[in-house]
Amino acid sequence: MNTKGKPPPFHESDSMDRGLTAETKALLISIGSADIDPSLLPAGFKTTATAGPGAGGTSFFICSGDHRVRLSIKPESSLRVIPWKEGVAVQKEGRILAYGTLELPLCHCPEQAYITVSERCIFDCKFCPVPKLNGHVKTINEITALVESAQARGNVRAISLTSGVAESPEKEAQYMTEIVRHLAPRFALPIGVSIYPTATSTEDLHAAGAVEIKYNVETMDRAIFKKVCPGLSLDNILSELENAVSIFGKNRVSSNFIIGLGETDECVQDGIERLASMGVIPNIRPISPHPLRKGETFVERPTAYRLMLLARINKSALERHGLDVRIARTMCLPCTGCDLTPQRDL
Repeated sequence: MNTKGKPPPFHESDSMDRGLTAETKALLISIGSADIDPSLLPAGFKTTATAGPGAGGTSFFICSGDHRVRLSIKPESSLRVIPWKEGVAVQKEGRILAYGTLELPLCHCPEQAYITVSERCIFDCKFCPVPKLNGHVKTINEITALVESAQARGNVRAISLTSGVAESPEKEAQYMTEIVRHLAPRFALPIGVSIYPTATSTEDLHAAGAVEIKYNVETMDRAIFKKVCPGLSLDNILSELENAVSIFGKNRVSSNFIIGLGETDECVQDGIERLASMGVIPNIRPISPHPLRKGETFVERPTAYRLMLLARINKSALERHGLDVRIARTMCLPCTGCDLTPQRDL
């Protein structure tokens, strides 16, 4: 199942009359960035990531039909965004790959108030710049104000909370529980949470009012996990994911699964199957190399062909185990901007 060297299963010119499709989105995600004239992108349409491998980067969203893609702003990118009809098009070497309209991020992403609580982390995952950025820990008042600001900008469908680990996993989970307990009665919105799990985080967050939870496995290759996630426990994450399904229910628990750290497709397929069989929705996330982590671990952005292949494998596993991404209301699964999402994109 090694997909290196294989051509993409489509021709770029096929997208000309179809806007953004699963195939063209896979191609755009495989590159992950684009050059865009600042005059095309008002300040409010830019968003800066504060969590995960893409932290610190500025990006924008393009939507077309039922598809959405997020691209980082990089003048040196092989993709260029140009005016096109009533919206914009993405061009590569003079050829239009896809077109759509720019979409307003309400707070980090469209249709959600997606907020990073602690922009710092005591752990040292080798693909993630957050430990080196040593950012701000938001207060409950600041978080509340961000939700209110997002509502003033547009139609907010959900509140999503993610976080590094400022002091300890236990203190982070306790603080996140306090935040959810504060927000739940104030906003008639579903709340999803993504943190590093603790022995009581699942039960505590559910009791506080969270409706969905995400514990990220990062990678299911144990040798790679040991190398790139020192201090974390894959077994603990898997155990807490299983427990989370029993508390939150199927289709309410997910896990980011990074692609591009040197794992094989067989490993990804086995990992997808294990998570789906537990009732967990795997979210296949292409790696975003960061300059602050250059040379610390192997990083290779997956090709369009590989993204399509793994998305189809994921879709098959989801359907075989009775899972449906379209039920998810918070965090990455309804957004779809960074990933090729089964049952939504294809």
